[in-house]
Amino acid sequence: MTSRRTFLTTGLSALAARSFAQTASAAEPIIDIHQHTHYHDRLDEHLLAHQKAMGITTTIILPGGTWVDRPSTHNGKSNGLAARCGTTQDAFNFAKAHPDAYLWGANEVTDLDTAPAEIEKWLKQGACIIGEQKFKVECDSAESQKLYELAAAYNVPILLHFQFQTYNLGYERLHTMLAKFPKTNFIGHAQAFWGNIDKNHDQKVNYPKGKITPGGLTDRYLADYPNMFADMSAGSGLVALTRDEAHTTAFFERHQDKILYGSDCADHLGRGPGCQGAATIAAIRKLAPNKTVERKILFENSKKLFRLA
Repeated sequence: MTSRRTFLTTGLSALAARSFAQTASAAEPIIDIHQHTHYHDRLDEHLLAHQKAMGITTTIILPGGTWVDRPSTHNGKSNGLAARCGTTQDAFNFAKAHPDAYLWGANEVTDLDTAPAEIEKWLKQGACIIGEQKFKVECDSAESQKLYELAAAYNVPILLHFQFQTYNLGYERLHTMLAKFPKTNFIGHAQAFWGNIDKNHDQKVNYPKGKITPGGLTDRYLADYPNMFADMSAGSGLVALTRDEAHTTAFFERHQDKILYGSDCADHLGRGPGCQGAATIAAIRKLAPNKTVERKILFENSKKLFRLA
């Protein structure tokens, strides 16, 4: 049985930790541009607790599209972003229930004929981003281009999950879209995006390790196109951060105005070894060349891109 002294000590420690987190959040807000409802069946209360424990002050909820059985969803296997994530309606409901800390995006399966109209319906209601686009289509397909046009028309970014031969194919051709749609802000994410910070990247390896040679596709896209941004989230982002720390610090310096913090973390606690989102925040704080760059990545860049007060 827990003694009264132990109970009080534990309670006071928890209260002090909560107070410290709240003070830190007020002093150093963090925007998380990449979270999901129902992520691997996570309950809403766990999502709320997770974000609070990480010190996140504003979170953007990214939905999946309509559940359909077609090649672009791998015959249904990739429905719910391949992680049972919620729909745009779910994201809308969640954000409206927690308006002080949550925003929401709009999404639909790229090659559905109804995709542009469905997404536009939600943009008119206040969705702040299109995505996460995570479907097996060519990144320069006619259907994708309709969504790029829509993003520009509503002045919202579009977030794309790039994975070799799996999602948003043809990453090596993305530069043609960046040039064709200069008013569209593209946010890159996932395995092919982060693997290609390395000039010598093997496209078949989703989570490469070891030293990085600068000058990969992603490095060049970020340098050459003002409308290309980087989502630091998921295991792919964390691996890219930690595989070559000296490279990361220089990469942060080069692209300090283009990198956005996102968690894309399905953990329930928001702390400890199982929380990739918290580990990414810690890595950014460790490897940023200075405090100014750290704050840009964790807050200022997203604030500017999403035009937040």
